[in-house]
Amino acid sequence: MEAVSNFLLPIVQNINKYMSDYILIFLLVGTGLFYTIRTRFVQLRCFGEGMKKVFGNLSLKGGKNKSGLSSFQALATAIAAQVGTGNIVGACGAILIGGPGAIFWMWVIAFFGMATIYAEAVLAQETKVVSADGSVLGGPVYYIKKAFSGKFGKFLAGFFAVAITLALGFMGAMVQSNSIAGAINTASNEIIPTWVIGLVLAIICSFIFIGGIKRIASVAEKIVPIMAVIYLLIGIVILAINFKAIPATFGMIFKYAFTPQAILGGTFGAAIKAAISQGVKRGLFSNEAGMGSTPHAHAQANVEKPHDQGVVAMIGVFIDTFVVLTITALVVISTFYAGGASMDGLTKANLMQAAVGTSLGNATVGNILIAVCLTFFAFTTIISWNFFGKQNVEYLFGKKSTVVYSVLAIVFIFLGSVLQNDLVWELTDMFNNLMVIPNVIALVALSGIVVAATKAAKKNKKDK
Repeated sequence: MEAVSNFLLPIVQNINKYMSDYILIFLLVGTGLFYTIRTRFVQLRCFGEGMKKVFGNLSLKGGKNKSGLSSFQALATAIAAQVGTGNIVGACGAILIGGPGAIFWMWVIAFFGMATIYAEAVLAQETKVVSADGSVLGGPVYYIKKAFSGKFGKFLAGFFAVAITLALGFMGAMVQSNSIAGAINTASNEIIPTWVIGLVLAIICSFIFIGGIKRIASVAEKIVPIMAVIYLLIGIVILAINFKAIPATFGMIFKYAFTPQAILGGTFGAAIKAAISQGVKRGLFSNEAGMGSTPHAHAQANVEKPHDQGVVAMIGVFIDTFVVLTITALVVISTFYAGGASMDGLTKANLMQAAVGTSLGNATVGNILIAVCLTFFAFTTIISWNFFGKQNVEYLFGKKSTVVYSVLAIVFIFLGSVLQNDLVWELTDMFNNLMVIPNVIALVALSGIVVAATKAAKKNKKDK
């Protein structure tokens, strides 16, 4: 297994290097900027509306629906996919490779990504299909085919469906189980083997997969708010301990976003490329805006008009990046970069655990607290991603094929717990990158529909 990993790793890394450093930056920033302008900064104009729809009638127990989900259940399922290892391990990896400035570029990607994900959710609502049995089918494959008829549309939709199945259903599940296994293994002082953790995780996921989207949404709407609050409370406690380093922490994020060579070394060109590419790559993996994953969840929402779920979707990106991921970044930077604690021997997999342990003065407590949070984050991501992949497998091969898909996904969950960490991350990044291409092409092509939905909502608001 190690020989295969060593062979594949440099190949996949080279592919990701060109995708992340050039293609992805252009596609994500370009699409986000395009929609920001076309919707007249919908992420600012409608931010309050989105917050009110999400938190105005917050409940951890959604109502019964004959088909689809409540708006909050759909959002919880989307956030379950967004808030995962990218918010902890991914953010730490970005800081280690791109310096504190990488977080600034994550914020930039998220700001424009809020407009992108608004468009994704609107189009998912506009093009969703309700089957005879009441199940809802929706996501990029449906709006890609609406954007492009004929063979080209079928090719793009098929390409996306294959990429997302590999990226999230299989490789993504490996990343999450890998992170869970590593965190629990560290927290137990390596007493619990990673393969045992992988086996237990696979069994639990099997039970949830069988229940379909209703069971996934039921789990997500209960776990997501609770896990987010617990993680934020831990972060706030650490920041209170490191309060003297907070001004320097924010200063470093902004300073090293534009002068990263001062902390990374080397030339300015190489350093700024590392900071921006890490911000883009990890930002995409964290909030998933433009990737085409969360529209599968937002298509399930029962809402009066597509715009309603669009503004709700924006809040998912805000919570993921500007709240949860930022807490991770502030804790790590205030502890090590601004606080001066030693980072010797630390990796992206255990950096957050070490930061919490260092600040509390007890490494074991830090390991356990973050292991618990990471476990819940990654677990809910696995079950949401499995549903996203299942929708595309059904599109490609029909409903009967989803049984085979679920079995393979369970196998990949187990394999992820024992495979080399770097290869798992690189493979996921590669397929994530490939998903973006057909998705953003369709988003740009269908911008007229999104703008019309925005204008209709604005007119309706004025009439009221």
